[in-house]
Amino acid sequence: MAVGSVLADTEHPTPAAPTGPGAASWGAVRPLLLRIHFYAGVFVAPFLVIAALTGLAYTTMPQVERLVYRHELTVPVGGQRLSVAAQVEAARAAHPEGTVTAIRPAATATASTRVIMDAPGLADGTSRTVFVDPYTGRVLGAENTVGEWLPVRAWVDSLHRTLQWGTVGRMYSELAASWLWVVVLGGLVLWLSGRRRAGPVRRRVLPRVRPAGRSRVLSWHGVLGLWAAAGFLFLSATGLTWSHFAGDNISALRGAWGWATPTVSSAVAPPAARRGQVDVDRALAAAASRGVSGPVQIDLPAEPGQAYVVHQVQRSWPEKQDSAAIDPATGRVTAVLRFDDWPVAAKLARWGVDAHMGLLFGLANQIVLAGLAVVLIVLVVLGYRMWWLRRPGRGWGRRPHRGAWRRVSARVLAPLLVAAVVLGWLVPELGASLAVFVAIDVALGRRARRRAVA
Repeated sequence: MAVGSVLADTEHPTPAAPTGPGAASWGAVRPLLLRIHFYAGVFVAPFLVIAALTGLAYTTMPQVERLVYRHELTVPVGGQRLSVAAQVEAARAAHPEGTVTAIRPAATATASTRVIMDAPGLADGTSRTVFVDPYTGRVLGAENTVGEWLPVRAWVDSLHRTLQWGTVGRMYSELAASWLWVVVLGGLVLWLSGRRRAGPVRRRVLPRVRPAGRSRVLSWHGVLGLWAAAGFLFLSATGLTWSHFAGDNISALRGAWGWATPTVSSAVAPPAARRGQVDVDRALAAAASRGVSGPVQIDLPAEPGQAYVVHQVQRSWPEKQDSAAIDPATGRVTAVLRFDDWPVAAKLARWGVDAHMGLLFGLANQIVLAGLAVVLIVLVVLGYRMWWLRRPGRGWGRRPHRGAWRRVSARVLAPLLVAAVVLGWLVPELGASLAVFVAIDVALGRRARRRAVA
């Protein structure tokens, strides 16, 4: 039996719309919320499961990366380190086809130096990273990297964000992030307001062991969702910040309100911008004299009139994101930007993204993310199980009663519609998919009525 025919099965008669002061009560809104929660759960849940599975794989990447690339990432502790400039020359000699764009000096005694190059034939956003032993200058290997991610992590990251389908695939993850917060908030309200949970608090925060059947499945679904709600809302919000359509809108709003992530000015006076007069070691020393030290990356000037930019790259707590610009002709620090001076919203975005990626709090962060991914998958399975248990004999489960919106008074429905329009603009995939749900619901309803008349 097709899903469409199941969803259009014979409906229970819709109660008459209430009148009087009670028309705007919660009792009128709850069925509408239940119907939205149902449709979102049934149709968006597969995308949430994909996001959870790929996200679960991503949580293991720090350990996988260190294991797979240990021969390039680590070196035995030696004596005196070579200058960074000498290490760069070793990388250039091994890969003369590349143009050096940035360097990450070894951050620990057992770490290699990364020399980042642009080379012919690389895809957009991809660099060739050459790994050099800082003690001997020996080239350990080279990998095509995306940002700071080595190939395995970059592949899994792309799988999580785009399913390896580029811009089209990116729409799946945005759809999941767009609906996750709606499903979670709706589920929370439904769970905490249900008549069956009006008794002891224990019924709301602990799952029922018996009796078996739909009530127990509902209890586990509600309790797990309650405990994981904050984590899901966090993942939804941070995921939307770097999505395609909603991310662009959020970035525009942040820019308009002065909340965008600032960058240090790399402009220098043209007469002084003669690349190569000051080597990278002097530039790094100049930045360190202003406190920009520790794990850093130095970006080389791309053209005359630009400075060296040294920026901290520590994304674990406490984050280090200070940056400094150094005139390549004089070695003088021309600008410094402190992380402490970032707008609060920019700091929150930085922390949020890094926590979402499992970087901010190390292994504990990864474990929490993995737990959330597993719980989300379990919740989806339980949700489908409840739908199955609602089936009237053979076939698929029933949906909540039709006509819920007619029971909501105009003074409540009007602001809900305005909010839906605003959210549909800010989060376009949410608005578009909601419109599709409504269209499907209306079409199935008309078909059901025609069958009833026939």
